[in-house]
Amino acid sequence: MNKIAQVTIYFWIMKICATTLGETAGDLLSMTMNVGYALSSIIFISLFLGTLAMQLFSGKFHPVLYWSVILTTSTAGTTMSDYMDRTLGLSYANGSLILVTGLLIVLGVWHFSEKTLSVSHIQTTKVELFYWVAILFSNTLGTALGDFLADDSGLGFLGGALLIGGLIALVTLVYYVTQLNRVMLFWLAFVLTRPFGATFGDLLTKPLEKGGLGFGTIGSSIILAILLVGFVIYASILEKRTYSQNTIK
Repeated sequence: MNKIAQVTIYFWIMKICATTLGETAGDLLSMTMNVGYALSSIIFISLFLGTLAMQLFSGKFHPVLYWSVILTTSTAGTTMSDYMDRTLGLSYANGSLILVTGLLIVLGVWHFSEKTLSVSHIQTTKVELFYWVAILFSNTLGTALGDFLADDSGLGFLGGALLIGGLIALVTLVYYVTQLNRVMLFWLAFVLTRPFGATFGDLLTKPLEKGGLGFGTIGSSIILAILLVGFVIYASILEKRTYSQNTIK
């Protein structure tokens, strides 16, 4: 039985909510609460490993558990990226280069081992581990790339969000009007949603004088958490309804 969420429009909505919440929640702990990037990373990595262990040992797909792992990869990715770029002084560009190299290595090993990167039928622990490691690298990369676009490129938070949003729209258009490899397009869209979440999260939280909307990390995190929980509940209801219909058939 596949334990990974089906890729529907709701999947992408929840992915954007989770990755944006990962950005705001990560900044809430590390910056607003002044816990620091290193300790925040340790806390969120621990949460990620805990939720991942439950996901791996689970016998079937659980929407709440699945999206909890997605969220913890986003929060851990936010603080780990900030630690690399700001505490270690690697810069956003160098941090992005290191992380994209790591992501490509993970995807390359995965493809060499399984001859595919499809997420439609992930049914073994080995493949599921490839999947989650790729997501962790992807979500960590998203923060570094989002910060690079917002701060170093001169685009600002809104400009960065619009650029990434435009690229996501382009990938969506290519999906519907061409026959390009669906697996490749999925991973392109999956990777792009993270820097979109990073730049959009910064747009929500940063003060007006810095080009943000001034909602703060607390307010933004509450709003995004409510949205994510609502969609997860809805997805759970749909999952149970589909299971019941298939059982009756």
